Amino acid sequence: MAELTTFSYRSGNSLIHSLDVRFKLAALVFSSLATLNADFRMLITASCLLVIVFLHLRMPLKSVLKEIRYFFLLMFLIFSARALTEAGTPLIETKYILISRQGIYEGALVAWRLLIIVFLALPFVSTTRYSEVKAAVEWYLTPFPFIPQKRIATMLSLIMRFIPVILDQARETADAQRARGVENRKNPVYRMIKFVIPLIRRIFETADEIVMAMEARCYSESRTGPVFEARLRDWIALAASGGFCLWSVMT
Repeated sequence: MAELTTFSYRSGNSLIHSLDVRFKLAALVFSSLATLNADFRMLITASCLLVIVFLHLRMPLKSVLKEIRYFFLLMFLIFSARALTEAGTPLIETKYILISRQGIYEGALVAWRLLIIVFLALPFVSTTRYSEVKAAVEWYLTPFPFIPQKRIATMLSLIMRFIPVILDQARETADAQRARGVENRKNPVYRMIKFVIPLIRRIFETADEIVMAMEARCYSESRTGPVFEARLRDWIALAASGGFCLWSVMT
């Protein structure tokens, strides 16, 4: 069984837990779109608000940083690429390398935006049940004809439910490789192959087990979902995220 991770639902009675999932999903989309066009002033505001949200939810920051540690490598690569390719006033210049002030600025801005988007998704994932996400996606897709909204919503909820399982299997695979002394091999490609192939095999085996379990329980797409009820605080949260998105467009 997968351990409780940052990407797992955590029960609670906070304000964010009680929000209607439809409004939370819309607020997440608006906030993410606004972040893609945010400047440093808006990013500072978003960061301060996220700190308040994390304190309100009492999310373990150390655990969060550990779970997304590989994402920081991606951000570093993005920052380096922008710093080395953006034209501008030279800050560090050699025969083969040119790092400009504009490149550092743009690289930091892009990396910060991506980090904010990831941290925006964490409160949503940790305060929303998978069944509620499925029902919300199905509700949004219902007005569109010729779209299998129930199937798409089921696939999305299974993907979210499967993320903690994948992280747990990756941790177990790494522990097994470490116990067999794979880290003593100096070739990083060899170590990566020995880690990735068993992990992918276990992921597909677990997916097959989930499918067989659903078929054994006569799973059907026609299931009774949660009852939605919009309240004043839901509209306030939606208006705040919409205002943040509008602010990013106008600035």
